[in-house]
Amino acid sequence: MRNKPVVIFGAGSFAQVATVYLTKDSPRDVLAYTVDGEYLEADTFDGLPLVAFEDLLATYPPDRVDLLIATGYQGLNSVRRGIYERCKRLGYGFVTYISSRAMVMTDCPIGENTFVFEANVIQPFVEIGDNVILWSGNHIGHHSRVASHCFIASHAVISGHVTIGESCFVGVNATFRDGILVAPRCVVGAGAIVLADQQEGTVLAATATPIHPKKSWELSNI
Repeated sequence: MRNKPVVIFGAGSFAQVATVYLTKDSPRDVLAYTVDGEYLEADTFDGLPLVAFEDLLATYPPDRVDLLIATGYQGLNSVRRGIYERCKRLGYGFVTYISSRAMVMTDCPIGENTFVFEANVIQPFVEIGDNVILWSGNHIGHHSRVASHCFIASHAVISGHVTIGESCFVGVNATFRDGILVAPRCVVGAGAIVLADQQEGTVLAATATPIHPKKSWELSNI
């Protein structure tokens, strides 16, 4: 069956980036963008039509197109989740994009409206839910699970047998030891090291590197 063309929900940087990946590294054609009417400020975006979501059924119905929800992690992923659920109720199908430059060894299905960027390593028996963003360069260890509506920024290391609950945000360079459970709606900040189970809603923030009292031109050994 021929892949349907795509309408992208969103008119920001992620939407632009997603168009490049779909155009250069998938059989999908991007036809247009859509946003809620209250945010419609023009009739085009990045050279393609931009239509109000309220008009989408009339202009790009579900039998003609699939959707990709290309928004970020606002509201701890609740904004993207809400859009996804609205579109699903209207009968739309969704794109699952997996970069040809990702190393995917799992045989478990990867969820819909999930976007896997290049250089992700997804080991055997990994489960990835719906509406998940895996930005570039992450390691997802064997027998781990990333639940639906999560956003994993670049270069996180998730060891084996880890569960990341729904609607979590994981920042760049975060590290998870093996066998732990991170409950839903947690925020794991950039560079955080997670060594134990975490309760729902936990925020883990790594300590910022302190600023040296000297200016760069005052250093004698560099």
